[in-house]
Amino acid sequence: MRRDPEALARGRYDLIVVGGGIFGACAAWDAVNRGLTVALVERADFAAGASANSFRIVHGGIRYLQHGDLARIRASCRERRALLRVAPHLVVPLPIVIPTYGRGKDGKGVLRAGMTVYDLLTWDRNRGLTVPGRAIPRNRGLSRAEVLARYPGIEAQGLTGGAMFSDAQMYNPTRLVWSFLRAAVERGARAANYLEARSVLVRGGRAAGVAVRDVLTGREFEVEGRAVLLAAGAWTEALAATAGQEGAPPPRTFSRDLCFVVDRRPARAPALAVRTRTRDPDAIFSRSGRHLFIVPWRDCTLVGVWHKVYTGAPDALGVSAGELGPLLAEVNAAYPGLRLKPGEIARLNFGLVPFGENEAGAENLRYGKRSSLIDYGRRGGARGVIGLIGVRYTMARGDAAAAIDAVTRWLGRSGARADTACLPVWGGDFGSFEALCAEVHTQLGGQADAAAAAALAHNHGAAAGRVLDCAAGARDLLRPLTGSTVLGAEVVHAVREEMAVRLADVVFRRTDLGTGRPPPDAALEQCAALAAREAGWDAERSRAELAEVRALVRPPAAVAELAGNFASRNGGER
Repeated sequence: MRRDPEALARGRYDLIVVGGGIFGACAAWDAVNRGLTVALVERADFAAGASANSFRIVHGGIRYLQHGDLARIRASCRERRALLRVAPHLVVPLPIVIPTYGRGKDGKGVLRAGMTVYDLLTWDRNRGLTVPGRAIPRNRGLSRAEVLARYPGIEAQGLTGGAMFSDAQMYNPTRLVWSFLRAAVERGARAANYLEARSVLVRGGRAAGVAVRDVLTGREFEVEGRAVLLAAGAWTEALAATAGQEGAPPPRTFSRDLCFVVDRRPARAPALAVRTRTRDPDAIFSRSGRHLFIVPWRDCTLVGVWHKVYTGAPDALGVSAGELGPLLAEVNAAYPGLRLKPGEIARLNFGLVPFGENEAGAENLRYGKRSSLIDYGRRGGARGVIGLIGVRYTMARGDAAAAIDAVTRWLGRSGARADTACLPVWGGDFGSFEALCAEVHTQLGGQADAAAAAALAHNHGAAAGRVLDCAAGARDLLRPLTGSTVLGAEVVHAVREEMAVRLADVVFRRTDLGTGRPPPDAALEQCAALAAREAGWDAERSRAELAEVRALVRPPAAVAELAGNFASRNGGER
C-alpha cells in the first residue's frame, strides 16, 4: 500500500471520504463492502488527530444506566462486541474497579444492583466471540478489605467496598484505524495521507468531488466523486460551508478531552475509577461525582479523562501548565497513594470531540451523547454532501454504517448493509492470540524475545508475517531497536507498505516506539537511519526528521513548566 496521489486523482468514485481518523476509515471499509468505489483523503497522517489521542477504552455503555438510556447501552455493547470480534489482536477486555463510599445511593448495594441490571441488559455481550480471552465477564462485588488490598493507597475513610466490571481496551488506537483502512484498500478503496481537502466541488447543486492540495508537493488538483462524506471532526463544518449552505445552524460545541500517559509501570491490578467533585447534570439517577480512571496500558499508566469546552480554532488547540496543575492535584486528592508528580507525565493526549450544550462557566458539564449525521443537501447545501462528526471512538463502526446508509440512498444503490460487525479487519483473522504470539516468536528465530513477538502480534495480528517478509536477506531487521520492542522490519514495512512518509508517522502512528514512555535516543537514531535508507532521504532530510521527532518525544512544554515549578517548591524533586 503506497502513496499514489496521481492514481487517486485519475479515478472517479461513488464516494469520497474526507478524514482519515477512525470514523473515516470505518466509513471507507463499510462502503467498499457494499460495492461502492471509494477514495479517502487525509490532510495530515492517518489517525493523527483525536483518534490517536483516545483514552484507549472501548466503552460498553455502563455509564448510560444513570441516564436511563437503554438504546445507548445496547448500541455500545454491540459496538464493543464488534471490535472484540473483528480486531481481537488490538482490543482486549479491561477489568475496572469502582470503590464505594457511604450508604444509600452511594453504597455498594446500589452499585452492585445497577451492575446486575447492566449484565442483564448486555446478555449477548459475548455472542460470536471465538478468540479465547476476549469474552467480557459478569461483574462481581468486592469487600472493603479486597479493595484496600488491591489499592493500599486509596482513600480509606468511608470506604465500604466496591465492584468490578469489564470494558475493553485498545492496544494501539492508531493501529486500529490503520487496520480498518488497510482492509478497505485491500478491497479496492484508494487512500492517501497528506492530501488536504480545500473545498467540496459542486455542479448543478450536486456534489461533484473535492478540490485537494498535496501537502508534500503543493500541487493542487480535483478528485471527482458522486457523493462526499465529511468525517473531519472539528473541521467538518468549515468544509461543508464550501458546498453552500443556507440557514446553517450555529457551530457545534466541542470539548478538548485530555488524558495523561504516565511513565510508571502499572501495578498488578485492574483499572481504578476514582470519584471527582463534578457531577453529571443529565443523570436521572446520580450517585456521587463523576469518575477519573487510572488505567494500566502496556508498560505505562493512563490517567483521565478531563473535559473542557473549547471554542477556539481547531488548529490552535493546546494545554497550559496553569491547567495541568489543578488536574494533577485532583488525581492525587482522589487517590492519595498515587502521589503522581509532574515529571512522570510522559505525554499529553488530547483532541476535540462534540460536546453537550453548557452554560458559560458551568462546572458540571453535559457531555456529547451521540454522533452527528448531517445531510447538508437538506440544509440548503449541495445534495450528496453528508457530514459525520463522531463523538465516541467506540461507536465509529456503527455510526459509519449509518452514514453509508445515507450515501447509498442518495446514490440510489439498493442492497443490505455489509455485516462489518463480523468481518475481520486487516490482521484480525486468527484463532488464538497465544498461538499467534508463539508462531511469531518462532519466526523471529531467536533474534527477539517473547515481548517483541507479542507486540508485533498485537499491532499486526495475522498479518505479522508480512512485516517479517521485509527482513528477507537482512536478519538484523528482526532485532528490536535499542530499549524497545519495535523491530527494524517494522520500520521498513511502515515506509514500504504503510504510506509512512515522515519519521513521525513511523514513530507515533505505525509502531509503538513513541506512543507510550519516551523511547531511547539510540532507538530514534536507528529508526531514522532505517527510514532514510528505505525512503531515500538525504542527510539533511534525515537530520530534520530526527530533530522533529526528538522535539515531539520530549515532555510537552506545559509539563516541563509544571515540573520546574514543582521542583522549585519541593527542593528539586520533579
